[in-house]
Amino acid sequence: MATRSIKKTAPPARAWQRMLSGRRLDILDPSPVDIEVEDIAHGLARVARWNGQTIGDLPFNVAQHSLIVENFCGELKPDWPVKWRLAALLHDAPEFVIGDMISPFKAQLGEQYKTIEGRLMEAIHLRFGLPAHLPDGVEKLIKRADRASAYFEAVQLAGFDVVEARKIFSAPKGMSPITLVAMTTVEAQNAYIERFNTLSNALTT
Repeated sequence: MATRSIKKTAPPARAWQRMLSGRRLDILDPSPVDIEVEDIAHGLARVARWNGQTIGDLPFNVAQHSLIVENFCGELKPDWPVKWRLAALLHDAPEFVIGDMISPFKAQLGEQYKTIEGRLMEAIHLRFGLPAHLPDGVEKLIKRADRASAYFEAVQLAGFDVVEARKIFSAPKGMSPITLVAMTTVEAQNAYIERFNTLSNALTT
């Protein structure tokens, strides 16, 4: 009697990462319950903007960039609801687990990258009491502040001249010029958590 061989299927590839909080975050199917701000702050403070191609002894990290973007949003809209200020602070939060990729590379990766990033952002928003998808006007204002920060980073830290930076990022309007000094990892991490706590507490009171 002939016997049939049973084909074994390989187990699915691991798609989760262990966080220092003890959470196990599934990158492809993230759950809001596995998101902690301490993990976000820890990760973003250790992710370098511009792939680390900035002047100085310290990399310019995403946590510090996020603080600048949130502050610029406050300048552009002084009466903006706290929940949108919180959204601005969290605008790059998915990078705590997938890293910061420069825009030209993101464009080459295409829709799959956008899908992964989008699912992480939705989980982060829901975890902290924000809508999964932000209104278009909120997204546009955050993007405007994001590009302003990128402009100052480009000309002060990343080797761009003013003409090139204006062509790519546009000259900032409605925001005060800033002089950038890279924070240490610990400084940026602590400042991020402190600002998050201030906004989160205001949101719940």
